[in-house]
Amino acid sequence: MNNLEYKGYYGSIEYNKEEKCLYGKVLGMAKDLISYEGITVEELENDFKAGIDSYLEGCAELGIKPRKGYNGVFNVRIPPAIHSRIAIFAETHGTSINAVVREKLEREFAL
Repeated sequence: MNNLEYKGYYGSIEYNKEEKCLYGKVLGMAKDLISYEGITVEELENDFKAGIDSYLEGCAELGIKPRKGYNGVFNVRIPPAIHSRIAIFAETHGTSINAVVREKLEREFAL
């Protein structure tokens, strides 16, 4: 993936042809926007890190918990037949549906 990463936050990398600059935003932050830009990759990375540091400092000053883009919880809608197959597999293997899905996703995304 071509994303920036810093302190558990991930950011996009985009190019503005008209302005001839790089820009991006922290991914997964539905309620807070952290954006950054730079002419060079180094400037982009530095502004990305400065934006996250500023966000975290602001949260600390306000006494609020910083949001993370991804908290590890999501709902997935699947056909009942697949749900049934996963549930039966989990039960016959002495585990949970969450454990089965987590294992498959970890294998697919090589964590």
